[in-house]
Amino acid sequence: MFILANFISALAKILDYGLTIYMWVIIARALISWVNPDPYNPIVQFLYRITEPVLSPIRRIIPIHKIGIDISPIIVIMAIFFLQNFLVISLLQLANSLR
Repeated sequence: MFILANFISALAKILDYGLTIYMWVIIARALISWVNPDPYNPIVQFLYRITEPVLSPIRRIIPIHKIGIDISPIIVIMAIFFLQNFLVISLLQLANSLR
């Protein structure tokens, strides 16, 4: 069972790192949106391509024009914190109980 426990533990750590990196990508996208970036810059295009599939459904639910500010990055960051504090910790506890 220790092999399954190690696999689940490694999966939880990779998921945690991936979520943290994605959170920083969301923050970078939000910061870049404040300065009117060049849309042809490859970094800006990369940030938009990697974050738009997650941010656009939230924008459809909570339209920007009603509030006046785009809060979709805040909602995604809160969802990432939830996943890190619920899913990752649950996987680590499951791995520890299998040992």
